[in-house]
Amino acid sequence: MSKLNDRMQRRQARVRGALIRAGHGRKRLSVFRSSKHIYAQVIDDDAGITLVAASSIEKPTREGLKTGANLEAAKTVGKIIAQRAQEKGIKDVIFDRGGYLYHGRVKALAEAAREGGLNF
Repeated sequence: MSKLNDRMQRRQARVRGALIRAGHGRKRLSVFRSSKHIYAQVIDDDAGITLVAASSIEKPTREGLKTGANLEAAKTVGKIIAQRAQEKGIKDVIFDRGGYLYHGRVKALAEAAREGGLNF
């Protein structure tokens, strides 16, 4: 198990480092995917703070979904994060897939965030 965690952490660091170098001061939309839920945050790396967050574990989101681990949950979280980011005046972000493949739930969240008005 530790080899798997080491590989995941190395992949996360590699992706995140490339994003920060290429980001030019843009905020980072970070995704975390667990076996039961999906989470998204917009992070300001310069200040080291989370500006906006959304997840499938929140009560309003959870009520409309069968489970937090499917494509519908990811699309809902993507729409919510885009709406909350626009309320804070954030339009341009850089997408941090966190070492996950750009496929399935991660891709669904990204596409829903784009439809909601975020540019990346």
